[in-house]
Amino acid sequence: MSLPATVRVKLSSEAAEGISITRVVVQDLALRDLVEHMLGITGKDEARIRELLRRGALVSGASRFRWTGWEADLASLRDLLATFPDHEPTRRFAPERCVRAVLRGGRQAIEIPREAAAKKPLLRKTSFWGLLMEVAAAGEIRYLHYSYKDRADCYRLELTLAHAEKLRAAAEIVKYSTLREQIRSAGFVWAELFVER
Repeated sequence: MSLPATVRVKLSSEAAEGISITRVVVQDLALRDLVEHMLGITGKDEARIRELLRRGALVSGASRFRWTGWEADLASLRDLLATFPDHEPTRRFAPERCVRAVLRGGRQAIEIPREAAAKKPLLRKTSFWGLLMEVAAAGEIRYLHYSYKDRADCYRLELTLAHAEKLRAAAEIVKYSTLREQIRSAGFVWAELFVER
């Protein structure tokens, strides 16, 4: 069967709670949007995507999607998947398009959205985000993959001890106290950097 432009989807919450009754919303979802949710889980694995379309169910994040399943035409599915970005290992890191960083290596990952760290405090030369991008420019960055979930290319930045200490010391200029304390106290040794295309 060829691919429909839209799919009637029943959408409900999968939030982990005690006993609760959640509303089921029925909506027409563009097939491309539904497949994009799948890509965050499957990547461009045609067999897995065809299986999900046939099964008519997907859990993505805290949402459950259900629809009447069908057998997808492989050629049409390939054409649709070709419209999504591919991994590009030769793609250079572009700090001006970096939207999020995740410091890793300790017990917990520290999520740093650009907007939370990009504001420059009064009488300071740079923001925490600006310093992080300086460290990235001076460090060893490796392309990891394209993240369909984040709609961004993902890079790995190895942090030297000196760079990690520099970031910890600069935590004082982060506006949000919880984020500031996480950066000061965590034992991170590398960062994931997410760059939108």
